[in-house]
Amino acid sequence: MASGLRDWLDEPNTGRGVHLAADDGGWEFRGYGELASGARRTAGALIEEGVRPGDVVCLVLPTDFTCIETYYGVWAAGATVCLITPPLFQDGDDYVAHVAAILRQAAPALVIASKDLTEYAGRAMDEAGMSGEPWQPRQAGEAAVRPVGELALLQFTSGSSGAPRGVMVTWENLEANTELIARTAGFADDDSVASWLPLYHDMGLIGCFLTPIARQATLKLMRPDHFIRDPARWIRCFGEAAHTAAPPFAYSYCARRVKPEQLEGVDLSGWRTAIVGAEPIDPHALEIFAQLVEPFGFSRSAYKPAFGMAETTLLVTMDAERRDPLAVRPDPERLAFGEPVRILEEHTLGARSRGAKAGWVVGCGTPEDDVPVTIVDDAGLELGEGLLGEIVVGGASACPGYYAGAEGKSTRFSGGKVFTGDAGFFYSGQLFVLGRMGDSIKVRGRSVYVEDLEAKIAEASGLGKGRIVVVSVPGAGRKGLALFAETRDEAWTGGIREMLRRRLGEDVELTIVVGAGLIHRTSSGKPRRRYMWERLRSGQMDGARIVP
Repeated sequence: MASGLRDWLDEPNTGRGVHLAADDGGWEFRGYGELASGARRTAGALIEEGVRPGDVVCLVLPTDFTCIETYYGVWAAGATVCLITPPLFQDGDDYVAHVAAILRQAAPALVIASKDLTEYAGRAMDEAGMSGEPWQPRQAGEAAVRPVGELALLQFTSGSSGAPRGVMVTWENLEANTELIARTAGFADDDSVASWLPLYHDMGLIGCFLTPIARQATLKLMRPDHFIRDPARWIRCFGEAAHTAAPPFAYSYCARRVKPEQLEGVDLSGWRTAIVGAEPIDPHALEIFAQLVEPFGFSRSAYKPAFGMAETTLLVTMDAERRDPLAVRPDPERLAFGEPVRILEEHTLGARSRGAKAGWVVGCGTPEDDVPVTIVDDAGLELGEGLLGEIVVGGASACPGYYAGAEGKSTRFSGGKVFTGDAGFFYSGQLFVLGRMGDSIKVRGRSVYVEDLEAKIAEASGLGKGRIVVVSVPGAGRKGLALFAETRDEAWTGGIREMLRRRLGEDVELTIVVGAGLIHRTSSGKPRRRYMWERLRSGQMDGARIVP
């Protein structure tokens, strides 16, 4: 089986390559010729180690040139890549347990780890019952690029809704989706891309790494910690780069942290695509960022709100039109599966978006013909425009399932389609995504989404987003919510209880938990809702106090 995603290894464009952010604020460059040679030498060492076509190889590596060469070295050896995030904010034991869970499912032929991560990887191998030691990257003689098996990637979900599960991404899936991304983003051969996203989940790996490298575009690649320390550095990349992708919080973070004087002399008029996805899209976040960078040539029409998930390789829909995004505010009292969504207000992104309160949703574009999207009711019957239901995705990007028979809690695979577990509706031809069905409760026949509750609680309590996580929890004959707040102050809890009682009624049991360090997140920043509840229920959440 051939793969165009690897063609550059045999025919590298020596005039282009990857600029990697250095810790001193500068950039290090390697051309595609040097990277291709390094990948083929790594493949030679892997073959000597016994890696064969179709084997799974797990990588525990930081974002650097060694990671790039090792990743493509695994592909050149004909094997399947499984990238595992380095420890970000997890403590050591939690991280080892997470990696061990992946290794047990992936059953890799080899685990590759950088020198500073070898101890963690070794402990995870022991916990997973694997023999041997982690393999540190090395190179040998250049190997010829081998044929590949069916699977290109095992893309492990980051665990926001439970234990990690490996999505089987075939070469056909990956080629179809990278072509979709390039087409809808208007990607030209001589365009450049800039990204700070980690390479260990789909938006960073497929959207901002594999897609540009397959086309041998110029890539400016930062680590997430570079972005957090100096977000202006990312923005300054778009004096040259044309494309990027990031979650909504990145744009609002820049608006808070970056001063206009840090951007003096930068011309952003060539910034054509700023893909927005991975979490519910807040129009206020986009507007305050636009107001920061508009004086330097940025256009709101560069925003490309998108919906995607690992189970569909990545991209499902993106607003490919050159237009300002559309935001709507559905009536929360009328949200019920199979029923019409009543739109209370709507506007295109602009001054009205600044200060927009909770409850607004941004359109994620119109589906392309090769990635059909439908909305279905609880019985699986297709619904028309304006009706709320589950989002179902078909086409060549729809993955065949989870590896080794793993099962998802909300997402299901059936008949070549992915039943996403996300609720949404079509309006004005665009897809609007409300949130995970598994992260919602039904109250008086309507769906209430925890993301919406979090935003309202953060606003009403004054604690702000990021310090509030709401979890839908099972109860014996009752509906239940657990509210985790990173604060020791309890003065706000009475008012929030009353607000939720009015909104949800008397039959929803509410548990409020306060304390420091309560919120656990995945490598992509999403709250691990079920994990937090399970820790609380088992008495493992140190420092937590349940407010009576």
